[in-house]
Amino acid sequence: MTEKDPADLLTATIRDFMKLESAGGILLLAAAVIGILVANSPLAGLYGALLQTPVAVQVGGLLIAKPLLLWINDGLMAVFFFLIGLEIKREVVDGELSSFRQVILPGAGALGGMVVPAAIYAWMNWNDPVAMDGWAIPVATDIAFALALLSVFGTRVPLQLKILLLTLAIFDDLAAIVIIAIFYSGDLSVTALIVSAIALVIAITMNMRGVTRVSSYILLGIVLWIAVLKSGVHATLAGVLIAFCIPMQDGQGKSPLRDLEHDLHGPVAFVILPLFAFANAGISLTNMSIADVSDPVTLGVLFGLLIGKPVGILVFIGLAIMLRFATLPAEITWPRLTGVAFACGIGFTMSLFIAGLAFEHGGGQTFAGDRLGILLGSILSAFVAFGILQTSLPRTATRQ
Repeated sequence: MTEKDPADLLTATIRDFMKLESAGGILLLAAAVIGILVANSPLAGLYGALLQTPVAVQVGGLLIAKPLLLWINDGLMAVFFFLIGLEIKREVVDGELSSFRQVILPGAGALGGMVVPAAIYAWMNWNDPVAMDGWAIPVATDIAFALALLSVFGTRVPLQLKILLLTLAIFDDLAAIVIIAIFYSGDLSVTALIVSAIALVIAITMNMRGVTRVSSYILLGIVLWIAVLKSGVHATLAGVLIAFCIPMQDGQGKSPLRDLEHDLHGPVAFVILPLFAFANAGISLTNMSIADVSDPVTLGVLFGLLIGKPVGILVFIGLAIMLRFATLPAEITWPRLTGVAFACGIGFTMSLFIAGLAFEHGGGQTFAGDRLGILLGSILSAFVAFGILQTSLPRTATRQ
């Protein structure tokens, strides 16, 4: 028996790791921890300087100049939102959102999971106009972390429970897109908005005329991203808009949308989101005190994620069932649903993203308190969710 080359063993190990359902969440966690450690080490100055490194791209009179942090948040995250757009379109056309009856239960839960956390945050920060900009932060759910938590239990998790979590997260993503578009846009440029509209109309026309070459949409998507970036609307929305235009079928039995979604999952899960986590989770704990933990912004986010999310999801789903708009699937018991509701309180990536938009024009002190609330709320939600699922899920594997 020949001994395997160490390089081949390493490659095989990495390949097996990337096949794990929880791999994306594990990398996210590792990147966030590294970011926090670096921000609290002698490398903190280098970390800050790296994120503020000016990066400029110029073509003729068109100049895009931003620090590296914003290239990550506005540029790379546009690819993440592009993937979200593809997933939403697939679910609406041929998935869990294609039937109105399938939508009611997760839709009700998602609505409660948005209204109650936002209300808790607003109640705790009502007298501070600057802090009120962050009302949408505890509304978000990090689907990568939530799924990673669920995957720890392997085949003990009923399929219907996974589908419910995914559908809840899709509604959360839709809500985040709408919130960003309406509440977190800056001073608008009419000229750039017109260019954006023209690019979008061309993409829609291409779809209606049966153009299936993905490269054509990607090229147009770059134009749309630049125009949206210059318009004052957040640039990540360009990714969602162009994703909705990607054809579902090409007339030859293939799906450009599904193929593109499959190709993007790896780069997004293993490169873009960990890089975003590393760049945005680096909060300095050096001079932190009890006052920082008890700050209304920190507590608003913490309690919004830890209490508002599960309470909102459970109450609104309960109302939908009580009013006979929906029924709970046989495999989903109330304790299991409670565990998933707490898992939805893991806001992390999406919460950090919205926090950056909410406080990008404000002071760093508020933003740091907000990140502290996101980290505490997400960690505590994960622990509570794990405990509830550990006791409520069947002891043996379920039939999938």
